[in-house]
Parts: sequence; C-alpha cells; structure tokens
Amino acid sequence: MKKKNGLWIFTVLVSLLGITWADRPNVIVFLVDDMGVMDTSVPFLTDEAGAPKRYPLNDWYRTPSMQRLADLGIRFNNFCAQSVCSPTRASIMTGQNATRHGTTTWINPSTNNKGKYGPPEWNWTGIKKDEVTLPRVLSANGYRTIHIGKAHFGPLKEVGSDPLNVGFDVNVGGASWGRPKSYYASDHYGNHPKFNEGKGGMTHNVPHLEKYYDTETFLTEALTLEANALLAKTVAEKKPFFLHMAHYALHAPFNPDPRYAANYANSDKGKPAENYATLVEGMDKSLGDILDQLEKLGVAEETLVVFLGDNGSDAPLGDKYGHTSSAPLRGKKGSHYEGGMRVPFIAAWAKPDPTNKWQKKLPIARGAIQAQLGTVMDLYPTILALAGVEDPAGHVVDGVDLAMQLSGKTNPSRPDVFLMHFPHGPHRSTYFTSYRSGDWKVVYDYSPDGKSDSKHELFNLKSDPFENENLAAQHPEKMEQMITAMARQLEAENACYPVDSTGNELKPFVQ
Repeated sequence: MKKKNGLWIFTVLVSLLGITWADRPNVIVFLVDDMGVMDTSVPFLTDEAGAPKRYPLNDWYRTPSMQRLADLGIRFNNFCAQSVCSPTRASIMTGQNATRHGTTTWINPSTNNKGKYGPPEWNWTGIKKDEVTLPRVLSANGYRTIHIGKAHFGPLKEVGSDPLNVGFDVNVGGASWGRPKSYYASDHYGNHPKFNEGKGGMTHNVPHLEKYYDTETFLTEALTLEANALLAKTVAEKKPFFLHMAHYALHAPFNPDPRYAANYANSDKGKPAENYATLVEGMDKSLGDILDQLEKLGVAEETLVVFLGDNGSDAPLGDKYGHTSSAPLRGKKGSHYEGGMRVPFIAAWAKPDPTNKWQKKLPIARGAIQAQLGTVMDLYPTILALAGVEDPAGHVVDGVDLAMQLSGKTNPSRPDVFLMHFPHGPHRSTYFTSYRSGDWKVVYDYSPDGKSDSKHELFNLKSDPFENENLAAQHPEKMEQMITAMARQLEAENACYPVDSTGNELKPFVQ
C-alpha cells in the first residue's frame, strides 16, 4: 500500500476485486468567480408554480452553453454559497461550513485582513498540509486531479498558496491571488515588467501561461485551451479525472473580452456593465468548448459536470439603471442578503445515456429545476459517493449527498438550514451571521463598535423572497427562536466571533 499526503491507496484491494483505476466516473467542477444567480440568460428563479421566470437581466446576458448544460440536467433555484470567495472555495474542498474550517472571509495574500474587530484566531492561512480535501482523497484513489485557474486557498508563503499542496496533481494558473491583474496576453496576464516598475514585486500575476504571451489569447480562453489539452492527455492515458475548472472571470478588473464586445456596445447600462457582460459570454464559451472536448474524446457519457458560482454577483450595475446586479434579489457579493449568497448551480452528465452504469448510479433529471436548498458543502460528499470513495475516518462533513435531489426528488432527511458567518469588516455587510431555517431568515448584527443592535433583521422568504420587509419587531418570539438556533449551530461548529474594542469575544445575545 502506497501512501500519499497522509491518505492511503487501496491498490491491493482494488486489484483483488478486479477493478481498474479507469473504472471510475470523471468529474468536472466548473467554478465561476463572482457569478451571481442573475448573471446569465438562464432563468434560475421561479414563479409560484415552480416554473422558471425571466427577469430583465436574463435578457441582457448571453449564455447558450449554460442553457445547453441546463437542458442536459438539473438546476437549483435555491443554491447557497458564502458571500465571498475563499470561504466557499475551502468549503468545496473540504465539505465543511466556513465556521468549521475557519476561513470566514477572503484571504489577503500578504496581510491578515480580519478587520478591526475581527476574530484573532480565524483561519487566515487557509488549507493546511495533509488536510483532508476532495482532490487529495480522489488523487489517493487513482484520479488525476487537475486545477485550472483561480485557487485562492491560502496566502503567500503558506501551504495553501499552491494547489499542488492541496491535493492537485496538476496546477495551471492557481496561486494566492483572488483576481488577475490583467486578462490580456499583451500584459502577460499581469506578469509584464510594466506592472513591476518601482513597485517592489508583482502581485495578482497569473502563472504558467507563458506560451500565450504577446498573442491575442484572452485569459479565459488560455485557461480553456490548457484544460482541454490536459483532458486529452489524461484520457489517452486511460485515467479518470477530476477537473477543478476555476475561472478568474468574472472578477474585476472588468477588462472587456474583445471577442464579444460588439454584442453589448452602446447599451443603456454603461461601459463597465458592457465589459462585464463580455466576461460572462467568454466564460460561457469556455463551458461549451469543454463540453465539446468531452464529446470529441468519447468520455461525455461518463463525465459529471457541476457548474456553480462562488458567491453573489459583483457586476457593475446599480440603481442608476433601475436594477441592481442581482435584481430582483436584494444585495450582491459581500452582503448578508440573498443576492450575496445565492449562486447558479447546474449538474448534468455531459451526454445523458440511461444505459450508462454511472448514470444509473447517479440519475439526473433532464431540463428540471430543483426547489429544495443546496449548498457548496454538498459537492464533497456527492462526488465521493459517486466515485465510490469513502471519506477518511474522523473527517467531519457538513454537506449532504445531492443524489436524491439531482434525480428531481425532494430529500426529506435534508435539514433546510444554511448558516453564513462573516465576523469581519470592512465589506458591503460587516460583522454578521445570516441564518436560514425553512421559510425564515435572520441576520444578526454584532455591532462591535458598541452601536445599537437595532439592525438585526428577520425575513420570511416564502412571502417576501426579495427581503423587503424586516419582521423583527412584529415577531419577537420567532426572532428569539431563530437566534437561539443560530447560536447553537455556531457553537457546534466552533465558530470564531468578532471582538469589541477591549478584545472581548462577542457571541450572539439571546434574551
């Protein structure tokens, strides 16, 4: 038995059973940075009858490949992530809520960015050596694990700064940076000397793409070309693969993708919004190119594709235009409202075939919409269950296997709960915990600066899905019940809390 990164490989057992490593399904997680649920032409929100309902932003964006994937499988209209990137990414890797893995805000590559009143013990250093992660477990069980694009798993000089230390066998483009300095090959994707003159070192430079320098290859396209080449190599070697296709798009800077600029020119939304829309369309083209590659390689039937965003939208759209970037949802990236935590989620077999053994094991409804809650923690147990790989003993998982929900059914044993803990500042919303249970949602404001806690909010998402009416004063008993349940989950997951001006820990107050 060979050990790798503290995990075991059951080589002898597998050979005795007559199973080859190639006898595994392939998995692609297609993760888009800063993509909210409304940044697409595919409608995810539904009407009262559960049918997809279009809103103005669905007619602004062009995402035919997302529609293609949605037609092949199922999309969720109520899928939740953390409101900023690093916590979500660590949750995908570990299957744990941010409160448990401790990375509760985005990781600044060079400085501990806990905020003035943030918890001193939060996990700023990110994913650790030998920590149980999805790619590490899959790699130990015969998968080639490939990371492409944005990583942001840890700061500079820490283990998590390199995806190879997180369990990936291959890394192209991943580093400590949460965004690129430039999407342009003429800028060497931020590695050009012009970005380093007199500034003491490059930052936000995307590595490993030297072959594209001084060409017209947009960053999204370069990463896609690299992904497709690695898929071809892996399939030729008859190895199952896990591809973590994590685009830097749609994050700022909103450099326009020249391939699509004409599609949005001279709109009433302004140049920044037009530029952002080109990033969306370029990302969608990448999805289509990868789906085409799977077909070409003859592995589409045995490849699960999971598409999602890492947090709410950060599109440069505002009330000036009569809508926000998440309209009709309230808020956007970094906020405690639904626009900050609701993201698109689609799961499909790249080529549906009901006779395929993997699709028999994980049947996915076609062209369907799932109304039941799903979360970013669910990817870990779902993928391991499909691959037939057990989670290492002692590793705590907060996610739920999505198999029943992907088939179009409701999972009656699934807790209808999601907790998002952000004990940090500054951001659009600061020092808060958001807790959903059933139709109700509470937002707890810690007010570490000593101001009144009058900003606590209570919403009924069934009657008020867009969070227009704070019911805290009208339903004090429900408010207390929700805060109590929230506090219990925080304690159970060993949450870190903000502190006041004297350094005292601020835990939720229950009357």
